[in-house]
Amino acid sequence: MAKKDSYQLGQANINNNRGPGRMRIAEKPKDLKGAAKKLIAYGKDILPQFILAFAASVFSVIMTLFGPDNLSRMTNVIEAGLKSGGVDIPAVINVAIRSLIFYLVASLLILIQSLNLNRASQKLMRKMRSDISHKLNRIPLKSFDSSSFGDVLSRITNDVDTIGMSLNMASSSVVTSVVTFIGCTIMMLLTNVQLTVIVLACSILGFMLVNVIIKRSQGYFTRRQSYLGLMNGHIEEMYAGHLIVKAYNGEKESRETFEYLNDKLFENNWKSQFISGITFPLMELLSNLGYVAVCVFGAMMAKNGTIPFGTIIAFVIYVRMFTMPMSMVANSITNLQSAAAACERVFEFLDEEEMEDESGKTTRLENVRGDVEFSHVHFGYDPDKIIINDFSAAIEAGKKVAIVGPTGAGKTTMVNLLMRFYEINGGKISIDGIDTRDVTRENVHDQFCMVLQDSWLFEGTIRENIVFSMKDVSDEKVVEACKLVGLHNYISGLPNGYDTVLSEDSNMSAGQRQLMTIARAMIQNAPLLILDEATSSVDTRTEQIVQDAMDLLTRGRTSFTIAHRLSTIRNADIILVMKDGDIVETGTHDELLQKGGFYSDLWTSQFVNAEAI
Repeated sequence: MAKKDSYQLGQANINNNRGPGRMRIAEKPKDLKGAAKKLIAYGKDILPQFILAFAASVFSVIMTLFGPDNLSRMTNVIEAGLKSGGVDIPAVINVAIRSLIFYLVASLLILIQSLNLNRASQKLMRKMRSDISHKLNRIPLKSFDSSSFGDVLSRITNDVDTIGMSLNMASSSVVTSVVTFIGCTIMMLLTNVQLTVIVLACSILGFMLVNVIIKRSQGYFTRRQSYLGLMNGHIEEMYAGHLIVKAYNGEKESRETFEYLNDKLFENNWKSQFISGITFPLMELLSNLGYVAVCVFGAMMAKNGTIPFGTIIAFVIYVRMFTMPMSMVANSITNLQSAAAACERVFEFLDEEEMEDESGKTTRLENVRGDVEFSHVHFGYDPDKIIINDFSAAIEAGKKVAIVGPTGAGKTTMVNLLMRFYEINGGKISIDGIDTRDVTRENVHDQFCMVLQDSWLFEGTIRENIVFSMKDVSDEKVVEACKLVGLHNYISGLPNGYDTVLSEDSNMSAGQRQLMTIARAMIQNAPLLILDEATSSVDTRTEQIVQDAMDLLTRGRTSFTIAHRLSTIRNADIILVMKDGDIVETGTHDELLQKGGFYSDLWTSQFVNAEAI
């Protein structure tokens, strides 16, 4: 089945806010109130800054609300002066100065609001990114079995940025709008009840229409965020495996999947923007309708002498101020809905089940000899599907252990359990007689150095990559390790030697990268060693160099070697042959060949048949 088809099969699940395949999406429909409550509780430390910003916003609106009233008084003074033959200029200037003071204070308060809101929102974004980063180290690896790294990256970048932008723009607009709406209503009622009722009638109609539009667009905003995460995950996968995609001519399928996700994102994006965007012109229409109503009914009332002309002028401004909040809220709906969807995705990740807190464990592995025992171990990535069945093995300190078997036999799984990357469902794994569950994971990890099939290097100098996470490592030790793996001459020939910065553009072969990870393991000098297909990326000549270095590295250490190339484990002290999650044979290479069992079949298929070819 093409990958695009799996996304299409998940379409119904996305509509129900559940993700297809490897992506999990917020199970609850987008809830503005719920998202707001979580966000307030999460940002309680910086809540005072938000409160100060909102308070400044409130008082700036109050200052602004006196403007129309002052203008009404000024108009009435001028009107009365024109009728009596002389305008009271000092009175007009007095009202103008008072209005200017109000507007200056309002501007200062807006500045205070902006500064505090920007700072508070940036602090919140920093806290979110930091908490997500820390969360990555506290959740079990099984959490990533059902979600893509691209989706996690999307939550750290896109979703957090969306929340920050919305706090800057939408939240202040909503607070200002609510205060303006309430303040305008009070001022209009104090000015004239009849005209207020006319304006409110137009506004109620607007609110009803906006509510319908909001409910209509909510689903599109949720699906937009979901498809954005899916597309980011797909892009991350395709670019990480760019060479594989090229080698298998998978560009067409990859492009089709991208176009499918991009089209779905486009569809939900434009629909959400279009439907929510209707609110702005709708509010403009109702605002103009309010102008017409105030002018018509106000003129009739002024003609009858019920109200002065200045009241009509004040109401014209109040109508603009009264309908403007609805326009601002309508314009902020897009940001608020995007923020709500982003909040749910961020908090969904932060609420993921974490690994057991081990701060109370006092038992420690110290001066480890290297005795390792698996006792009746049972394990399944899904508890209902056990793949390791009653695994038992005892390894003496310093022994070289090889784990072989067909693909899916459980070889790498056993190493993952030994390192406590996953927790076993039953049985016990002990080091020097101490159950690994009685000590912290960090303490277990300290006892191992690892060389994996896929070399991992980061952007930094060669020296920094080799001494990764280790302190006080001398240059002499780095050079010695590189000499042992046959990498020193290559590094010395580089323009900056060990200070050469590695990047994606570095002209370093896969074999050389693997040799660097082997040198890193030598520097760590832990009592236990794990080699997972460590020589799979090197050629035959380099393999011998690496193998010699490995023999030196394994001295005095209990080592576990996972290998498909059986030639690399002929000198192992004990070979564990696995099949379907169980150990079916144990012994040395020669002993297993003499038995003529499963290992002998593997050896024959790999070498005898190869010689025949």
